[in-house]
Amino acid sequence: MLKAISNTIEWIGKHFWGMIFLLIVVVVFTPQEPISDPANLQEIELSGAIVSSDKIVKQIEKAQEDKGIKGVLFTVNSPGGSVAPSIEIAYAIKELKKHKPVVAYASGIMASGSYYSSIYANKIIANPGAIIGSIGVIMESANIKTLLDNIGVEPQIVQQGAYKQAGTPLRKWTPLERAELEQLTKDTYDLFVRDVATARGLDINDSKSYADAHIFSAHRAKDIGLIDSVDVKSIAKNELQTLAKVEKQIWKKRDKLESLIEKLTEKAIVHIQSYFYGLKASI
Repeated sequence: MLKAISNTIEWIGKHFWGMIFLLIVVVVFTPQEPISDPANLQEIELSGAIVSSDKIVKQIEKAQEDKGIKGVLFTVNSPGGSVAPSIEIAYAIKELKKHKPVVAYASGIMASGSYYSSIYANKIIANPGAIIGSIGVIMESANIKTLLDNIGVEPQIVQQGAYKQAGTPLRKWTPLERAELEQLTKDTYDLFVRDVATARGLDINDSKSYADAHIFSAHRAKDIGLIDSVDVKSIAKNELQTLAKVEKQIWKKRDKLESLIEKLTEKAIVHIQSYFYGLKASI
């Protein structure tokens, strides 16, 4: 693992300035687009695992403040991720909806945390081949005691608090520790289900039918009320145009240099974080 991390950091160090130079060249020599009418619609994309909400929430807040933007298409292709960032995005969308319409579009996967992020949109539309749902919570950790025993490593720990080692990978969890973690995941799951039921107008007493970590095709998700319709992206855009009451769709374009830098940064962060993905609840 340490070698992989070292190789990643070394590669970034060797190629960083080269990547920056190429980005500058691309931006400088890319033909400038003619000035067009001011944008009235904006697309915000949520893709990949949710490990942070900062970038998405910032885009949502800017779209809310921009008086020229009359509606937002929230395009999602994500398997979910950490609990807190998913909730941050969900509540940012909820606040945005008070000011302008939001259509969430499932382009591929809208599951777990990414479904949570989308529930407060005015409408949720899914591609016919999309995967929806997985309303559940998971917390996991390896038990590496046997490995440590085989290589002759004996951990030494000083702690205060009976549950301070709950989730430790150094040994099998005690019954009390497991009960503590099970209660934590149950609390998170109950919050997830309650918010979905409220946002989508579903019966919380019937949550086993639409939650319980079920994974649905787009058509089945529509039948049980998790989404509003099954269609392609162009239809989702037209639906947003109608809700936003704009005569002509003029989509906001992102700065090319900013977009390229963000993509490179995201890939590096996700790659490095994958080696440090410790115990935490995920949705």
